[in-house]
Amino acid sequence: MSENQQPDQGRRQFLGQSAKAAASLALAPGVMLYGVTPANATTDSGASSANRWGLLIDTSKCANGCDACVTACQQENGWGDHGQTKQSSPAQIEQWIRKVDLRNNSTGASHSLPLMCQHCEHPPCVDVCPTGASMKRADGIVLVDKHICIGCRYCMMACPYKARSFVHEALYGQREHAPRGKGTVESCTLCVHKVDAGDGTTACADACSAAGHKAILFGDLKDPNSEISRTVATYNTTALRDDLDLNPGVRYRGI
Repeated sequence: MSENQQPDQGRRQFLGQSAKAAASLALAPGVMLYGVTPANATTDSGASSANRWGLLIDTSKCANGCDACVTACQQENGWGDHGQTKQSSPAQIEQWIRKVDLRNNSTGASHSLPLMCQHCEHPPCVDVCPTGASMKRADGIVLVDKHICIGCRYCMMACPYKARSFVHEALYGQREHAPRGKGTVESCTLCVHKVDAGDGTTACADACSAAGHKAILFGDLKDPNSEISRTVATYNTTALRDDLDLNPGVRYRGI
């Protein structure tokens, strides 16, 4: 083992020991955690390492001022102001996906693009989670198990994309396919319920296509015959914060 691998191994051992200790952590009187999911756990027996689900976002097609993808995600999964939370402050509204504007200070060129969980191959949120609530499935989808999330928010601090939100207030009327919980962390699930149902799409990609932009392409990055794989192989694409070597499953074109 090389010297630069040893600190990482030590960190993983420490996190593993911390996770075991958290198994008996008293969260509140009468509330205990009795089981801990390993940090590399998967949530669905149907998830296969033969797949790597991801998104390709073409910023040249992403329209300024359009938030169809954000609205669709809210309606599909029930976060934000679409049915599950009554926030006392706008600062507490959850964000699974948001539109951001990038500007090149040298040229003045600007791009509007959606930003969500990047579903990294090496997710730092999983590395720092003390209970194993943050996990990556075999097919590359990064999720949070609300049953064992203790709301420590380490994952939020570790995420370089600021892609996770904390649920501050009580929830109601939750979507059956998108369980949530007050005091837990959440983020884009890549519409995992659609993936597992074989729909082959996400709410954001559908909405973008319906709006006539077709800037978001969903698919299997490991399937050489998929449209997303063929496009990535043909055109230059960019990973946000590529310097971190996280190999995200979300790629961008045009930036």
